[in-house]
Amino acid sequence: MSGEKIQMVDLVSQYHRLKSEIDEAMQQVAESGLFINGPQVKQFAGHLADYLQTSHVIPCANCTDALQIALMRLNLRKGDEVVVPDFTYAAAAEAAILLGLTPVPADVDSRTFNISPEAILRALSRRTRAIVVVHLFGQSCNMLPVMEIAQRHHLAVVEDNAQSLGAEYIFPDGRRKKAGTIGHIGTLSFFPTKILGAYGDGGALITDNEALAESLRMTTLHGQSKKYHHHLIGCNSRLDTLQAALLNIKLRHIETFIAARRQVAAFYNEALKDIDHLLLPYPHPASTHVFHQYTVQVKNGKRDALQAWLKEKGIPSAVYYPLAVHEQPAFKPHIRLAGELSVSRQLTQNVLSLPIHTEMTESQLAHITQCIADFFHS
Repeated sequence: MSGEKIQMVDLVSQYHRLKSEIDEAMQQVAESGLFINGPQVKQFAGHLADYLQTSHVIPCANCTDALQIALMRLNLRKGDEVVVPDFTYAAAAEAAILLGLTPVPADVDSRTFNISPEAILRALSRRTRAIVVVHLFGQSCNMLPVMEIAQRHHLAVVEDNAQSLGAEYIFPDGRRKKAGTIGHIGTLSFFPTKILGAYGDGGALITDNEALAESLRMTTLHGQSKKYHHHLIGCNSRLDTLQAALLNIKLRHIETFIAARRQVAAFYNEALKDIDHLLLPYPHPASTHVFHQYTVQVKNGKRDALQAWLKEKGIPSAVYYPLAVHEQPAFKPHIRLAGELSVSRQLTQNVLSLPIHTEMTESQLAHITQCIADFFHS
């Protein structure tokens, strides 16, 4: 492989490819001195709203803030229950607990890793007020049944779209909507490794509701309608101007980024399709896939051995996630368990994410897949 170093995500090479555009944008901010709420923040929000075909994008400091702000504006009371996926990062449950709400983990689909509508139904109670769905690893949850459940039971839906920006949900009638724009509020992450990544933290909220957008926007700014006029209890959660300027540049290239990730996934699919010990990512027919992660399931308890083998060969990999939400020690006193969570527990034991990013070379991919084949054929 001629000495190429393989990384889970190669942000430096991507920067070098876009260096002239990025440097110019950052220099403009530095010379303006408008580092907080500069014009680039509003420009980025407008450009992203156009891309998502939604009415309002409200930038904030990170996606965890976005989740908390969303729950703050849904008029929930302490003790109200929020259904969350059991197999995901901890942010949704954490945000709920911080507000005095009770997360209720629901099991996920064994193929897509996304929350199961059937499990949502099992998790409901008379105290349920909201559902948080997480579009995991690059494709949308099956949103039609989720929204039908929400409508039937008068529940709010928050979409955590930190990992699937650009993915489209396909309704049975052929209509398409971007993930994150279907529920009442969507949330986004611009963490550096995401589909659209900043050079630091960043996030945003999405809604088509004018009044809700205004309250979300005020919440990010200490609840102010204008400076020193506080109408809501809010917080301080802003996207830096420098990050907005960078994201404006990267947003121009997002479809190229997604195409590159899909090309990597296609190589993996073809090279690994005949290895019986692996379950490859399942493309749900109701969603396109942007492959934030390329996550396989390793059968017969061989996940950890495969990961160790790859490490010996200089190939990184990652386990997203080694513990389900209901297994997290900090959360156990605060959640309500409802129904079986067997799929989530199983996934924590067998998932493995392989390197995927926009700068991967065919020689790197060939080396990775050959090493995986050698492990199972040795």
